[in-house]
Amino acid sequence: MTIERSIKRSARKLEPSRGIALALLATIFAAIAPLKACAQEDLFSFLWDGGSRSVISFSSKYTPRQIIVSFGDRKLYWIHKKGEAISYPIAVPREQSRWAGVTSVSDKRVNPAWTPTPTMLRENPRLPSWVPGGHPMNPLGVRALYLGSSAYRIHGTDAPWTIGTAASKGCIRMYNEDVLDLYPRVPVGTKVTVTWQRFS
Repeated sequence: MTIERSIKRSARKLEPSRGIALALLATIFAAIAPLKACAQEDLFSFLWDGGSRSVISFSSKYTPRQIIVSFGDRKLYWIHKKGEAISYPIAVPREQSRWAGVTSVSDKRVNPAWTPTPTMLRENPRLPSWVPGGHPMNPLGVRALYLGSSAYRIHGTDAPWTIGTAASKGCIRMYNEDVLDLYPRVPVGTKVTVTWQRFS
């Protein structure tokens, strides 16, 4: 007999209100139990599935194997061959955190830990002082590409509903599913151009 059946059988013997509560618990248990077998990345995918990358035509003046981040389009473009790019939706910086320029990928991290900056802590003193890598509430998600010597990164997120909006404090947020796709394509040293120019 499964645990779910056992709980439901016991619930029928109790008064209706307790029976309903136990039946509800049994249903919740049945939904959650399969997650125990999931790997960490599968759990992130289960919770925040929503990647919507697509292959598009792109200006042939851009050489392959570089990243173009368009805050205007709210898209990140990986130029994977001449005249063609993979397009990923992103969250862009809020108005007071906007920037642009040319940099490169200086480091890559799997399940990066997160530490808020002093500015973030001033804005929200209730933030944790540190979140370990792999934690479901980690703002960097499952992967991070570090940009030059800055504090900015291209990374996953624990807030997928912000993708497509102006929400970040300077970083480029992606769906976890999408950053998992981008990460192995991009070596350290890759050129990254961040611009407000629109391409679509």
